[in-house]
Amino acid sequence: MTDDVNGAGAWGIRRAGDADVGAVEAVTDAAYRPAIERIGVVPVPMRADHAAQVAAGRVFVTGEPVTGLVVVEARADHLFLDSIAVHPDAHGRGVGGRLLAFVDAHARALGLSEVRLYTNAMMWENQKIYPKFGYEVVERRVDGPYDRVHYRKRLL
Repeated sequence: MTDDVNGAGAWGIRRAGDADVGAVEAVTDAAYRPAIERIGVVPVPMRADHAAQVAAGRVFVTGEPVTGLVVVEARADHLFLDSIAVHPDAHGRGVGGRLLAFVDAHARALGLSEVRLYTNAMMWENQKIYPKFGYEVVERRVDGPYDRVHYRKRLL
């Protein structure tokens, strides 16, 4: 039995379980590893405690085997999109778009009217993608070795 949260199954997305931790690690690694050379540091999602995130119910996956995932955290006034990862073999299949649409629906179901995220300033592809999905730049901020562009999306 899968854990269908807020209609996640309608999106082909389900809450990750303990058996998914290895796949979450593998997809995250495959998605973020190419960024290391460009940004000069290991991306934060690659260093995350994936087992703890899954245990906390923050990870949602899609595909059999898993081809994409999001890590989210409900905060008082918004849903924070901590990480989105699509395996490179699944690029161009709409996986990322479905995951972003799910994040919007999940935020609404939680009664939250905004989604926030950030991406490294060196990840030009992301800076082209997020505005296409309704995100607007809030600020650019350096946090230690990370130069990040912060986005928000207000949900109607």
